[in-house]
Amino acid sequence: MASITVIGSNMMDLNTYVKRMPLLGETFVGDAFAIGFGGKGANQAIAISRLGTPVHLITMVGNDNFGQQQLDNYEQNHISLKGVGVGHQSNGVASIFVDENAENSIVIVKGANMELTPEFLEEKVDLIQTADLLVLQQEIALETNYRAIDLANQYDVPVLLNPAPANKDLDLAYVAKVDYFTPNETELAALTGMATDSIESIEEAGRSLIAKGVKNLLVTMGSKGVLYLSDKDSVLVPAMKVEAVDSTGAGDAFIGSFAHYLVNGANIPEAIQKANRYAAVTVTRRGTQKSYPTEKEFQDILKEWED
Repeated sequence: MASITVIGSNMMDLNTYVKRMPLLGETFVGDAFAIGFGGKGANQAIAISRLGTPVHLITMVGNDNFGQQQLDNYEQNHISLKGVGVGHQSNGVASIFVDENAENSIVIVKGANMELTPEFLEEKVDLIQTADLLVLQQEIALETNYRAIDLANQYDVPVLLNPAPANKDLDLAYVAKVDYFTPNETELAALTGMATDSIESIEEAGRSLIAKGVKNLLVTMGSKGVLYLSDKDSVLVPAMKVEAVDSTGAGDAFIGSFAHYLVNGANIPEAIQKANRYAAVTVTRRGTQKSYPTEKEFQDILKEWED
């Protein structure tokens, strides 16, 4: 059976639900509060696991109560702890505000995630070597991602890099070494210095990356869908229209489910379409990881919507 290794961050999400975002210096009463599990790497691993693909997560939790809760969460979600280390700092946290339009603003403190070093990866190289796909994001040090890409290339393991959050220092020479590159419009603009305010401008910016060696480019565009580009293809896969409640973690749900469907035999446009639907389900629920359905739940929801 295919397996995936995810290298990335984990966070404790501190979610506050409000009617609107606070102004600078303003204090007002919110609607609700919830603590949940997050972090781009952990989110993507949870989505993969819930859909049924075995997954290893290489991450660094904090030396505190939040860190222990993360370990318990991984075990409950059938994620191997072989790649998980315990750092010296507090666990990473994300303070998240979600308004009544399901839009969010997020501040993260990386904490122990910054102890996920290239040297730590060397200790876990067997988890990279045996994977059918390696999934990366950018809430950890760039140097760690670069080492992960080099190791994956050494063992002929395909790599998916999700360049979120945007980092203008990302070396495009390394982007050309990955197999799937998945920026959103903002991240694409930051990397290329080009406008991304229309489908046409997004394709033009995307083509500039293809010209620099990017193999498969998936530009996620929210309600406008996903634009897939390669040296031979240009495919716009529309988003599924739903009533959004909370968009937090939807991008990670897309990446995790895309990876799952890809390693289980779907071609790229098919995997995008299925991942679009999976992400659409998650925005109809509050929370991050707790909004991610299992494969059976996902299929049941789609059937209910179709009826």
